[in-house]
Amino acid sequence: MSVIPCKQDKKLQLLILDYAETLRTEAHKLGTHGLDETEFYQSGLFRGAIERIRGQFSATMMEKREFVRDVLNYMQDRGFIQDWESAGEANRHDYVIHTTTGRIAAIELKGSLDGNNTNIFERPAHAQEFIIWSLNTNPGSDPEKNAWSGIHTRLSAEIIERQQRVDGLMIWDKLCRTIGRPCPKIVEQAERTTEVAHHKLPPPCIYVMPATIASPRNNPRPVAQSLDDVHLLKAFHECFLGKDEEVNYVDFEIEHRDVETMRRTRIRRNGEIVRQSEFTAIRRA
Repeated sequence: MSVIPCKQDKKLQLLILDYAETLRTEAHKLGTHGLDETEFYQSGLFRGAIERIRGQFSATMMEKREFVRDVLNYMQDRGFIQDWESAGEANRHDYVIHTTTGRIAAIELKGSLDGNNTNIFERPAHAQEFIIWSLNTNPGSDPEKNAWSGIHTRLSAEIIERQQRVDGLMIWDKLCRTIGRPCPKIVEQAERTTEVAHHKLPPPCIYVMPATIASPRNNPRPVAQSLDDVHLLKAFHECFLGKDEEVNYVDFEIEHRDVETMRRTRIRRNGEIVRQSEFTAIRRA
């Protein structure tokens, strides 16, 4: 079993690779630069243009924030959350949510979880729940690599080393259920999609984490909370037609071996272990 239901679209990946090669070899024929082929590639114009486009895609958060705004407004309008607000750029979290049960929850937005940016977060002192939300808008990425790398390689190390409790993770964005990232949850149950603004969304992928921080001496095997214990994740789950058997639960084990702190990550779904690591040394990037 995979740590996440969706998989990388192999046909799309081949198309991306083919188009990238065509662009690389034919780029000198585009535009009005006035350079011949040799001059064009020696000038650095092509590389500079590619880096500029890459930077624009990486830097902008506007589309992601519009998507989050539409989702949170939908939840508020239907009574699944009380209200929400943006936390502002000065904080290392992005949103504050007031749940219908009276809790204050904070959300930190991330892109792909297999990048160094995943390590940058700070649980606010006033938050009773802290959730990381991955919006990976690169259709060519590998969802399983993104999920496992984020949970085991990066988040587990940050949680343990910096004593930063994360109550849960949600992987869900506007590409879910599109041609580039089909969702197995709705293949035979199209009625489980939810129309939000101009999006038709499948249920989110939810990962519930322990309520305590792993410690070799005092807490070597913390297990995931129940979904009922993390009120914001439960609100997402119920609002967007999730099924209990689709929820993932993340457990950690930790121990000392000589000078190394070693941890193991386990993901369970519907009573079965879907993936478990070996004991791995904590080495933060």
